[in-house]
Amino acid sequence: MNQLTPAADTLFSPAGADGAAPRILPTAGLAALSKLNWEELYAQLNEEGVAVTAPLLSRAQCQEIIDTFDKPGLFRSTVVMQRYQFGRGTYKYYADPATSVPLIQTLRELLYPPMAWMANRWAPQLNERTFPTTLEELLAECADNGQHRSTPLLLRYGPGDYACLHQDIYGDIVFPLQIAIMLNQPGEDFTGGENVFVEQRPRFQSRAIVVKPRLGQGMIFPVRHRPVRGKNGFRRHPMRHGTNAVETGNRNTLGIIFHNAR
Repeated sequence: MNQLTPAADTLFSPAGADGAAPRILPTAGLAALSKLNWEELYAQLNEEGVAVTAPLLSRAQCQEIIDTFDKPGLFRSTVVMQRYQFGRGTYKYYADPATSVPLIQTLRELLYPPMAWMANRWAPQLNERTFPTTLEELLAECADNGQHRSTPLLLRYGPGDYACLHQDIYGDIVFPLQIAIMLNQPGEDFTGGENVFVEQRPRFQSRAIVVKPRLGQGMIFPVRHRPVRGKNGFRRHPMRHGTNAVETGNRNTLGIIFHNAR
């Protein structure tokens, strides 16, 4: 077993009786995850629409992931964005992180339970389903629905590259939250390339949110929409995300989507 893949029963402390988030226990190579305050991240997500974590990965770990970009055997598909009018740049979907990139697989497994805790707090507000507490159970549901293809992806943008506003749906089973981790240092490795989120607000003009994470930081955000309290209960606010044009250098981001694709 890889040192980044401990036994499942050693990954988390249980959720508290008061509904507190499960805590990620210290894990070799990913100790920063155990220090995350999920209640604070949940509050930030509700307040701002996007929550930014403390750095999750070291520069060496970020570089390890960046270096996989030039190893085609690790990926199931490559998308050149301008071919499909998605923007400009390239992204690649990992074929099977569980066997080829243990660091990414472990991130996905560790981050899922507290993310599911947040998603399940949203469920009654959105009048939507709840989700299982482990990634294994979610992926089993996806497989039963014909969604077998891995969705973690690596995005690379050079000068002039950008991403149009979009959502990452992929099938009927859609886990409502995802996380993107910045793998370069803004202002040093690249300039420009800010993350842009647009929230549609019923009966109001849309709101733009610009986020500038530093190296190793993660951005947690909705896949489709989020609940916002109104005068008569909660309303769905659809959200889309994209990337402003990079001015100089190269910008690499790891996207972790928890549901698989058809």
